[in-house]
Amino acid sequence: MNLHRLLKQREADGKPLRVALIGTGKFASMFLSQAQRTPGLRLVAVVDAHPGNARAALTRAGWPAHALNASSIHEAFKSGKVYCCDDAATTIADPDVEIVIDASAGAAAGIEHALVCVEYGKHMIMANVSADALAGPLMARRAREAGLVYSLAYGDQPALICEMVDWARASGFEVIASGKGTKYLPEFHTSTPDTVWPYYGFTDEMVAAGDFDAQMFNSFLDGTKSALEMASTCNATGLTPSPSGLHFPPCGADDLARVLRPREDGGTLHHRGQVEVVSSLERDGRPVFRDLRWGVYVTVAADSDFVRRCFKEYGMITDPSGNFAAMYKPYHLIGLELGMSVASVGLRREPTGSPTAWHADVIATAKRDMEPGQEIDGEGGYTVFGKLMPARQSVADAYLPLGLAQGVTLKRAVRQSQPIRWSDVASDEESRAARYRREMEQIFG
Repeated sequence: MNLHRLLKQREADGKPLRVALIGTGKFASMFLSQAQRTPGLRLVAVVDAHPGNARAALTRAGWPAHALNASSIHEAFKSGKVYCCDDAATTIADPDVEIVIDASAGAAAGIEHALVCVEYGKHMIMANVSADALAGPLMARRAREAGLVYSLAYGDQPALICEMVDWARASGFEVIASGKGTKYLPEFHTSTPDTVWPYYGFTDEMVAAGDFDAQMFNSFLDGTKSALEMASTCNATGLTPSPSGLHFPPCGADDLARVLRPREDGGTLHHRGQVEVVSSLERDGRPVFRDLRWGVYVTVAADSDFVRRCFKEYGMITDPSGNFAAMYKPYHLIGLELGMSVASVGLRREPTGSPTAWHADVIATAKRDMEPGQEIDGEGGYTVFGKLMPARQSVADAYLPLGLAQGVTLKRAVRQSQPIRWSDVASDEESRAARYRREMEQIFG
């Protein structure tokens, strides 16, 4: 609360928050559309490997052509224009940049940018969930040690879940479960970029006319993005996954309290304080009534007859016992809401969710039988999907984290649905991302 008032004061004082954005995908473009309308926020730079993409993204988001030709970040800050470039490190280091939003693609890039932010004393908003799931706890610790803020990106589901969990706990409730909705059937785990469009109902004509990335869309469908987002959620809230990962029970908004309660109470949860993703499809493919495909939720427990009566008196939908109730948000607006993170980080030095421990990991799991010599192509591809599991189990069994499962080659055969281990692949363990991940395993594992 009060963020808009504080932003307006920053604008009136001539001290707007100075923001650089790395990446120009959908998340970033949606933020661009709102940044020009937000008082007290000054977008000074947009970084893309091809600066023309940055200008195109700004244009699509409604920025006028005359605002896209700043010759430097300093000029952008003084004139209200935007500087478009391809050099992330130099942009982060610039003294006129205060907050960096990382909406880049790939875990390695996100980690690299986080390291540069710490080096040059810049706050970071991490909209790259792949990087956060791979090494977020260590990136956040390094930022805090330097007196900086490392924040999850409001508008993406992990940050919204963090907000709901915080609301519940600050209100005195025990959190039983929290998570999100998605479209899921078991067969989706083996989907590839060649099979993804029919699952979304997209025709060849729709795909040809649009700007769609098949591998990115497939990462949402095959369960990978859900696993990554729930790992981020666990590491920022202290909730934990089931030992067997996500189960995607079909569940609508009216059934959250009944389905997402412990098994001993008639629900589906392995334990209290668990993350889970609910499916918008019944297992036979029928749509779930009042599904939560785009939303987030939290289920809480009543600890007294008085609270149970209050649930009933105020119309809360509970499980049959009245002991469990749920709150939910039906939608998330990704980049359209990202200004909340910018304001919170810039004005209050407070993250909108940030990893504080390492509770959950996402490991590479084979989509099909594969032989030695097969190259692994990362999230949303033809070879692996991401599976959520407790971090301790991942380290103990030496499983390969999904964020490092791109461009590596199998040394031995693996079977469909088999988790892949570090020892199964020939990989560059001297890469900066791999070394950073190994360092995190030593510190947190």
